[in-house]
Amino acid sequence: MSYEFLQTLWFILIAVLWIGFFFLEGFDFGVGMLLPFLGKKDEERRAIINTIGPTWDGNEVWLLTAGGATFAAFPHWYATMFSGFYLALFLLVVGLIIRGISFEYRSKDANPAWRSRFDWMIAVGSFLAALLLGTAFANLARGVPINADMMYTGNLFTLLNPFGLLGGLTMVTVFLLYGATFLTLKLEGDLRERARELSKKLYIASAVVVILLAVFTYIETDITTKIGIDPGFIPIASVVAMLVVVFFINRRMEGWAFVMVALHIVLTQVAFFTLMFPRVMISSTNPDWSLTIYNASSSQYTLTVMSIVALVFVPIVLAYQGWTYYQFRKRITADRKSLVY
Repeated sequence: MSYEFLQTLWFILIAVLWIGFFFLEGFDFGVGMLLPFLGKKDEERRAIINTIGPTWDGNEVWLLTAGGATFAAFPHWYATMFSGFYLALFLLVVGLIIRGISFEYRSKDANPAWRSRFDWMIAVGSFLAALLLGTAFANLARGVPINADMMYTGNLFTLLNPFGLLGGLTMVTVFLLYGATFLTLKLEGDLRERARELSKKLYIASAVVVILLAVFTYIETDITTKIGIDPGFIPIASVVAMLVVVFFINRRMEGWAFVMVALHIVLTQVAFFTLMFPRVMISSTNPDWSLTIYNASSSQYTLTVMSIVALVFVPIVLAYQGWTYYQFRKRITADRKSLVY
């Protein structure tokens, strides 16, 4: 395999890992953010947690794998992004930690105050993670200050620009809708009806910010002049997928509503990576100083070994995760007798 082929292959594989993460963890974050608002009683909140309880930690593995693959395949990309975005990534890890701790310790004590505290920690951790990831990806598309030595020269506040925050807000609202539609598939009774009604309200906010982000992406980025791979109809299809969600929600077709939100998330990420290629980090200081798959990658030997390992183990991991979702596919009720604490 040629060196250029391997560089392109690993760009695609890392893109797939990020897409898989957002596809699976998106509704996890949405469910977490909705937990203290949708569940009125302890049994209802426990039922909501149980919808993602068996799978949430497995979904986060996609994030860890994406980071590890970036470190191994494109060390310069990893070094620039993880050092430049250090504080933002630190806050992301804090959000994920308090979220994970809360899942594990919430039911260790029956005290309502104890459980309520951890419910809010799950919500805050999920919100923080979604906001920071959306902000980071929006800034990657817009460009960040990078000098000729591949060093990030900004700070945390550089990332907190209006376009970056719009990207974060978009990810939060879309994940909230994603979580609500997921809950309509997994819950029963009054809790399911509440999730359906909430999804109608969340749809309005999601559709508005998605359209705003699409418009400002053409204004704030250089995608009209430096298209990596022409994504064709994909960006338009991602917006259309979001717009038709309300059709299925109103007709109580929860499965299709969930699929359309998932499709929007996947197509948005596909459009992002195709438009970026072959760049991985755009320099707003000087476009010639941008990091690409060619100047940020590991050696040909390293990429070859990684490809062989991935070919063996990735299908095994996918099979196992698919089996997990199949095993826990049934709906959940808020009946205390049927709940697992």
